[in-house]
Formats: sequence, C-alpha cells, structure tokens
Amino acid sequence: MTPEPPPALFTGPFALGTLSAPHGPPFPALVSPDGHVRALRHTFGGGRPTVRHLLERWDEVLPRLHELAADGSAPRRPLDDFRVHAPVEPRQVLQSGANYRQHVIDLHVTHRAPGDDRPEAERRAEAAELMDRRAAQDLPYVFIGLPSAIAGPYDDVVLPGWAEQPDWELELAAVIGRPAHRVSVDDAPGHVAGYTIANDLTDRATVFRRDMPQIGADWLRSKNAPGFTPLGPWIVPSGAIADPGDLRLTLRLNGETMQDESTADMLFDVARMVAYASRSARLLPGDLVLTGSPAGNGIHRGRLLRDGDVMEGAITGLGVQRTRCVAEGAR
Repeated sequence: MTPEPPPALFTGPFALGTLSAPHGPPFPALVSPDGHVRALRHTFGGGRPTVRHLLERWDEVLPRLHELAADGSAPRRPLDDFRVHAPVEPRQVLQSGANYRQHVIDLHVTHRAPGDDRPEAERRAEAAELMDRRAAQDLPYVFIGLPSAIAGPYDDVVLPGWAEQPDWELELAAVIGRPAHRVSVDDAPGHVAGYTIANDLTDRATVFRRDMPQIGADWLRSKNAPGFTPLGPWIVPSGAIADPGDLRLTLRLNGETMQDESTADMLFDVARMVAYASRSARLLPGDLVLTGSPAGNGIHRGRLLRDGDVMEGAITGLGVQRTRCVAEGAR
C-alpha cells in the first residue's frame, strides 16, 4: 500500500523563509510545500542577501521565484536540516487593536460601566450596533510595535518576571512588498507581497498606566518585550491566498483550542488597514501590518500564560508556529 504524502506546509507552490544550518548564518530560502528547501544565497546577487532584500526587489524577484519553484531539477535539501527563523526582519511593525467584531463585543459586555444593570443581551445588542457603525464609518486603530520583539516561529518565549498577566493574540500579518504611502483601499493589496502568522503577546497588567490613567495605553511595556512577537514560519505570496478575508485563525494552548475564528469577522480588512496606515507612515518592503486578534484571549478565559505552556498558532494556508513559554530565569 502506497503511503499518503505528508500534508502541505502551506498553500501555493512556494513560500519564503529565513533558515540557518547548524552554526551557520541565516539565509533566505525558497521552501516547497512538501518540506524541501532551496537556498537563495547567490540567486539574486552577491553578498549576504536577506528576505527583506528580496522584498525590496519584489517585482523583479517574484517571477524568478516562480521559475525556481517549477524547476524540478534544482538541488534541494530537507527542511529538517535547518533551523527556522522569523521569515523577515522588518524596519517597521504596525499593529492593530479592536479589529474583530465578536472580540470587541465581548470586551464591551465584560467591562460593564458602573451602574449599568441592563441584561447582557441588551448590552450585547448595543455593542453589535456600535461595531457595525464603526466598520461602516470609522477608522482602524493602529499603533507601532518594535522589531526587537520579533522571534522565530519555534523559539521559546521568555515571560519577563514583571509580566503579571501575559496573554496570547494570534494575528494575520500582511508583509509589505512595495513602498506604500497614501495609497487607496483599491490599490493597497498591490503593495502586499504576502502573509504570515504573528502571535502578538500582551501583558494585560501593564496595558493601562496605573500611575496616570489619563495617559491611556502603554503599548511599549505591555507588548514589546524581547520575543513577544513570534513570527512565521513562512511568507506565503499573496497570489497564493485567494481571499485574506476568509482565513481561519486557530490558537491552541497545550492542545486545547482557545482562539478559533475567521478573518471574515474583521471590522477593517487588510486593504483598509494598509491604506489607513499608509496615510501617515511610509510603509517599506518587509514591514508588517498586523491585523488584530479575535476573541478567545486568556484574560477573558481566566487563564494566562505560565512557565511550560505550549502555544500552537495556525492560519489557513500559512502553516503552523509552535512556541513554548519559559519563565525568566527558568533556563
């Protein structure tokens, strides 16, 4: 009986990754869905290119990548021979909050205003109406993250000793392939090279400033500890993703499903998010636009991250990342 082939790692004929051999430097690689690798060290010029360098020449590079992926005679090695790093080192990370309809409704219901004794169904209906109006008339909520928070898709996540309520937030990340500044919603998808997976960890205890509540959210401390944004494993070209507005996000904690939602629940889709961010910022090749996280976070389940936890995050067609939590000092 002929054994069945292993499941594909991702959708499409190829993806981009950043790999390294034991004791060797990272290099860009063409990864096939069956788990084989072709190094791209010398394919596009000398030096030590990175995935970001390839994205900076995306219009030239993309057709060549398709040719290489179709060339069955090219030498390849098993992916298991290499370590997988974050697929790209961005210069800028744009993050989004409050972008999943059901998630925001749940937040609205959970954080009841003092003296509001209305039934939950009434408050939920009110929140749903607010979200529908916001999606139609308002703007996305975008803030800035640090590239230094990015880690590989299989790296351990160190939980800082000061983080009292570390939480998970699985997100679809758009990877910019062409510079974007003040682009329209219609033109925005043409500036996205591909998609990858991000887990935007957050310490809930430090989101809001306690010393001066009027300041509001403290995203620096709550989201940007080293390794708080596991990324990857791959960048899947946008042409392989039929509809980024119809992808399933699933996060499992120690095998138990915590988040399970479609990107169809987003209030602002990828195009609106990229166009909005480009109004103020000049988005550069390799930059990331994180699109928010759906319902199912630990703070609402009463279960935050702790030493030894294992998170598995998957998005349709983009692969799976698997990270283990390690308390600071436990190494």
